[in-house]
Amino acid sequence: MSVTIKDVAKIAGVSPSTVSRVISNHPRISKETSKKIRAIMEEMGYHPNLMAKSLVSKTTNSICIILPKSAEELFSNLFFMELIRGIVTQANRACFDVMITSGGNEKEEVSAVSRLFNGRRVDGAILLYSRKDDPVIDFLQENGHPFVLVGRSEKYPDLLSVDTDNVKAAYDATRHLISMGHERIGFVNGPQNLILSQDRLSGYQKAMQDANLEMRSEWIVEGDFLQESGYRAMSFFMNLPNRPTALVVVDDIVAFGVLRGLRESNFKVPEDICMVSFNNIPLSELSDPPLSSVDIGIYHLGYTASQILIQSIQTGEAMHQNRYIIPHHLRVRESSMYAMPKK
Repeated sequence: MSVTIKDVAKIAGVSPSTVSRVISNHPRISKETSKKIRAIMEEMGYHPNLMAKSLVSKTTNSICIILPKSAEELFSNLFFMELIRGIVTQANRACFDVMITSGGNEKEEVSAVSRLFNGRRVDGAILLYSRKDDPVIDFLQENGHPFVLVGRSEKYPDLLSVDTDNVKAAYDATRHLISMGHERIGFVNGPQNLILSQDRLSGYQKAMQDANLEMRSEWIVEGDFLQESGYRAMSFFMNLPNRPTALVVVDDIVAFGVLRGLRESNFKVPEDICMVSFNNIPLSELSDPPLSSVDIGIYHLGYTASQILIQSIQTGEAMHQNRYIIPHHLRVRESSMYAMPKK
């Protein structure tokens, strides 16, 4: 005979409704009570009927991750893998399942997200990117679905979001190169429809302006978050008559393409050109040379996004703050440790 919720309640000395609240991760249940009841559930071999629970409570204990539309970009960039690891770790601790969805274009993305929410298969969503004029955000916002944005929205500045101060991060990276005596500093950026690209470019520009340094349009190159973008950018820079002596690169993966292009052209880092990138993925420390990179706390971005989304779902109340900023730190390594000779 299978174990019931009443059996668990009897052994625990609590009401069946208390056991139900523990299963639902109700925030008003103490950690001690929850730990005790979960231990009894495990010992008795009790497994809640989540489908029945979902029908009664109209919740699923599931959230979805909305991926960027480019699968190539996603699976070749460890940034997204680390972000998802943080999301899943927190969701598992809260006993939430995680689904993943995407689409080949914006229309397909909206359709996929609509099916999940309208079919009551998820309680909330996490967007791993922030674009200008994003129809997915419009859909979620207009229909009142719980969601968290990793990034920020210009259209909806009060959205529940987790982000890095990307303007300040790029400013700090650029100031580091300026402190090493560099004056001709280039910038390898991502797609301009992404808020992240826009903010990091703004930080670079502000640092150059504050130092009264010249900024040339040919020193700023836009691409994708792929190695090939960095490789192409390097080919362009090295053919300029007045090339930069240092680069700020929007992403570590892009920076690996820059390094490859430099090696093939027989340029040395940092002797011929210095470089600082972003994200500080594990491979950045193992590259040749080790890459200076801004650590933006990728895992904590994902973990926090998952945490505040689930809290919002469970309480049904507004959070005490809408925007969460994860601190960043510049990790200086060999790729930028070359000071320009003083004039």
